[in-house]
Amino acid sequence: MNLSHRSPDEGHKLPKGGHFMRYALILLMGVFIGAGITLERAVQADHNTSDAQAPVQPSQPLPIRQLRTFTDVFARIKSDYVEPESDRKLIDNAIQGMVSSLDPHSAFLDREAFREMRISTEGDFGGLGLQVTMIDGVVKVVSPIDGTPAAHAGLKPGDLIIKIDQKAVQGMSLNQAVNMMRGKPGSEITLTIVRRGVDKPLEFKLKRAIIKIESVKSRLLEPGYGYVRIAQFQANTQGSLMKALNKLKHENKGNLKGLVLDLRNNPGGVLNAAVSVSNTFLNKGLIVYTKGRVPDSNMKFAATPGGDVLHGAPVVVLVNGGSASASEIVAGALQDNKRAIVMGTKTFGKGSVQTIIPLSDGSALRLTTARYYTPSGRSIQDRGITPDVVVDEMKIPKDEKANDSMLKEVDLEGHLKNTGPAAAGAPVASAVPPDTVGTDYQLWEALNLLRGISVYQHEAGQ
Repeated sequence: MNLSHRSPDEGHKLPKGGHFMRYALILLMGVFIGAGITLERAVQADHNTSDAQAPVQPSQPLPIRQLRTFTDVFARIKSDYVEPESDRKLIDNAIQGMVSSLDPHSAFLDREAFREMRISTEGDFGGLGLQVTMIDGVVKVVSPIDGTPAAHAGLKPGDLIIKIDQKAVQGMSLNQAVNMMRGKPGSEITLTIVRRGVDKPLEFKLKRAIIKIESVKSRLLEPGYGYVRIAQFQANTQGSLMKALNKLKHENKGNLKGLVLDLRNNPGGVLNAAVSVSNTFLNKGLIVYTKGRVPDSNMKFAATPGGDVLHGAPVVVLVNGGSASASEIVAGALQDNKRAIVMGTKTFGKGSVQTIIPLSDGSALRLTTARYYTPSGRSIQDRGITPDVVVDEMKIPKDEKANDSMLKEVDLEGHLKNTGPAAAGAPVASAVPPDTVGTDYQLWEALNLLRGISVYQHEAGQ
């Protein structure tokens, strides 16, 4: 199958009855706890049922000596271990260990884990709204999801979860930790976390909830300048984005002068959504491509002519360390195509593609099968996207002017009073960000940058 230059919509075909499906997915970094939709059948290749049931033919001879050692260990455990263990449990655990040792994103999903994954993909369930991964035996928060118990409680990207309900995480698998954090909506859970810069562990008491993610939020920052926040890339994100942009144009009573696209703490999502969102701001150019060992892991996605709905109006993309996977695809595509200025801090750095491979007994294999690359050929794996303009995260107190620490004429004892008339119709000058920006320093700087670009373009006659 030739997968180069596929249109974003071609991956949304539904599985055919009885066919074995191999889903190439851009997965979120780690595992979602309580996400409404985390995966999308983005690219598929059909195989007939007999092929699916047949054993995979090894490309190299099987290591007979090592397999003999495995059977010896298996037999010894069955005969000598202090408690009897089932064959299925031993073999499933052996497969899990083999796969999980490859990288943090590959995993063997037994029937129950695969069923739960599909529930989290297709429905609602009780959770915290955390996106996590496993680092050195502890659970690391990639990002809390907007509007969820984790976000409301104040958990932050980079937090290390060391205890769940006073049980040490050390020694648990990531799936075990995730299953402990899921549960009945309304039930309580206590997380003990270690945070950089804080001397002692912090405890957070949360209530699980049904997680329903609003993928896109928007508002006018001020006349002419719009703001769009994408919390997660879902199958319907591009459609929600178009509705948001049309609403902003309607509220502005005309085209926008500029847009802030906020991808901070967006842990990613599906590949097709990232491609579609990128295409919304591009008229041409490559968006992303993937490379793997098997032919159907090699894909290219390019922008369609006339796709830029903002007609060239400047865009600033906000990112931080919680921006991962699909977020990095969008930021990289717009940055490499010189379509947007990326602002904030370096992103997470997940640049791999996982394939979900259902197996004949109802279990599944989630296997890393490719890396993805930005249009210029950059792999962001373990590196992330470096912003064009680095702006650290900080807060501006609402009751404090941004330049109050600077000595001014009005502060000098005995200064001359201004006795002249105020300029007619002149607004009162203020260094305080407008209410719609609030205390968000990065957003304030993004708006300032858009204003500056607009002034430059006006003076240049563009």
